[in-house]
Amino acid sequence: MSAPVALITGAAGGIGAATAEALHEAGWRTTGLDLRPSLTDLPLIADVADRGAVADAVDRAAGRFGRLDLVVTAAGYYEDGVDVGDITTGQWNRMLAVALGGTVNTCAAALPHLLAAGTGTVVVISSELALAGSTGDLHYVAAKGAVLGFAKSLALEVADSGIGVNIVAPGPTDTPLLAPDSPWRDPAYLATLPLGRLVTPAEVAHTVLHLATEGRMYCGDVLSPNAGAVI
Repeated sequence: MSAPVALITGAAGGIGAATAEALHEAGWRTTGLDLRPSLTDLPLIADVADRGAVADAVDRAAGRFGRLDLVVTAAGYYEDGVDVGDITTGQWNRMLAVALGGTVNTCAAALPHLLAAGTGTVVVISSELALAGSTGDLHYVAAKGAVLGFAKSLALEVADSGIGVNIVAPGPTDTPLLAPDSPWRDPAYLATLPLGRLVTPAEVAHTVLHLATEGRMYCGDVLSPNAGAVI
């Protein structure tokens, strides 16, 4: 039997890159979908906010490997330090287009392949902030909250089709998305976390791997590696 195939959006950096690496080390073949080349078996360039480009990329991956077993929607970006009244229309629209639109576009393109096979897994990356709320980054939190609701609804829609859909909602993670002066890196904030540190991308990646390999009992569930930020 050929090795399983995973498609990861946002695979060129951060959580997406760590997920691609963990899957590769576990014997998976990987396709990375990003604005930049990724260290995957099939690196593809596309903006996840572009539904047509995403559909073409997903079809290319499925055609190349002959199957699609796992989809991980990790593409995204983070902005903080913006009060709600100062968030521009462009900032709102772009955040929603990438975080929510990218998730919807990827799932819409991949589901026909998964449904045809009668099996597969979708892991949607949301955020711990979608569970607890935050200040200074409301457009990010709103988009990740919408992603959470979308994934739960999709899980219900396809549960009887052999497709598992679940959510990983990491807490502040030690990736380049967090600037050196980010408040999430402030020692005073880290001291409030029971584990006293940021989550690593590898820890988030192994949560995804768990869902992909041992997670058949989950349906629309949220796993949140967050160092105790939300208990």
